[in-house]
Amino acid sequence: MHSDAIAVDHELLSAAAREAGRLALDYFRRGDVRRWDKKPGDPVSEADIAVDRLLRKRLVGERPDYGWLSEETADNLSRLKHERVWVVDPIDGTRAFLEGRPEFTVAAALVVEGEPVAAVVFNPATEEFYEATSGGGARLNGAPLRMAARTDLAGARLLASKRTFERNEWLHLTPGAEFRYMNSIALRMAKVASGEFHAAISLSEKSDWDIAAADLIVREAGGGCTTCGDGRFVYNRQALRHPSVLAAAPGVHGILIDLLGGLDREDQEY
Repeated sequence: MHSDAIAVDHELLSAAAREAGRLALDYFRRGDVRRWDKKPGDPVSEADIAVDRLLRKRLVGERPDYGWLSEETADNLSRLKHERVWVVDPIDGTRAFLEGRPEFTVAAALVVEGEPVAAVVFNPATEEFYEATSGGGARLNGAPLRMAARTDLAGARLLASKRTFERNEWLHLTPGAEFRYMNSIALRMAKVASGEFHAAISLSEKSDWDIAAADLIVREAGGGCTTCGDGRFVYNRQALRHPSVLAAAPGVHGILIDLLGGLDREDQEY
């Protein structure tokens, strides 16, 4: 896809994400959002649905020949017929959103032939607007992002379950390390791209909409983004699930691949 065409689509994506973020923030500030469970432990709200509808209207309305994949829209597989597909999580981190914690994002990407080429991860509550285009770099609120390499995990800031490191007797490799967790995987990954954290680890399955946007942002910032077994992500396939996620700074990514690659699915995050 030509870089000029990507830039035009990225402008559309950014404008739609900002509008969607404002809508999500209105619901967040109101605080009396109607909610229900799609399945036990998997909450959704009227805000998720409203943001989903807005994004679809803006994006598909402007690009009717592009496919659509969203967490909050039933998947009919017609997207597989399209070379270009919008991949959207209207509110990533719904649990945090419903609990009044400002750790949620609007995450949206344009995927072309299985690869994200334009991406936005927007936290409207903190006004953090992460974005990237393929070959065009990553930015946070307009400032370019470029991660510095690390050679070890000592003192690292990790968005990960400390329990995994305790259970596998790895804590001695991370003296002085900080462990944190937040519900939005897209936000965790974006904070790695910005250098605020050095790695984000998820040992539970994620779907295309969870990670496609942040994947591009991390890689364009110079980091590594793979499964914990060092597998690359390919999007808009019939199967949407990915076994794990590792987004990390240069150097740290390889160290963590060596540690995490052999773990089985029993080591789930909280």
